[in-house]
Amino acid sequence: MPRWEPGARERMVVAAVDLFTEQGYDATTVAQIAERAGVTKSTFFRHFPDKRDVLVAGQETLSTLISEGIADAPDDATPLEAVSLGLDRVSAAMGSMNRQLGPRMKAAVAASAELREREALKSVGLAAATSDALIARGVPDATAHVAAELGVLAFKRGYTLWAESTAEVDLAYYTRQALAELRAASAELG
Repeated sequence: MPRWEPGARERMVVAAVDLFTEQGYDATTVAQIAERAGVTKSTFFRHFPDKRDVLVAGQETLSTLISEGIADAPDDATPLEAVSLGLDRVSAAMGSMNRQLGPRMKAAVAASAELREREALKSVGLAAATSDALIARGVPDATAHVAAELGVLAFKRGYTLWAESTAEVDLAYYTRQALAELRAASAELG
């Protein structure tokens, strides 16, 4: 197998999702993921500490992108407008591979308690990055946390709709729509 073939990280993510879907998370080994991706086990471990972390590949990037989008929002943007701009930044980074993996990743996560736990931690990390970015803009703590949670919910909902859709619409459309729906729903809470 070629030693320095480009795209190894992406191939490992696809291989892991496929194997988790085909045979289950517990039955899948790092060796199988590496073999299917056309890399060595040592290459796998250069990219990921374990097989569980394959499904959260890019989490740091997502957190950075949403934080940057919020930081770059106009000074007069409301907290949810800033979150929307952060979600736009994240959405712009999502490509066709992310869209194609969505339903398979969702199935793999649903079938494994360990992966559901890791997915929950990923959401917590994204919410923390979002609220930290809002607080850095001067948004009060409680408001920042509520806006961050709405942003994470909007991202998850938008991503699911985008991944399941056959329409040629970008992810930002779905995340904006989800955030608007959540904003309206929260107004109805009283």
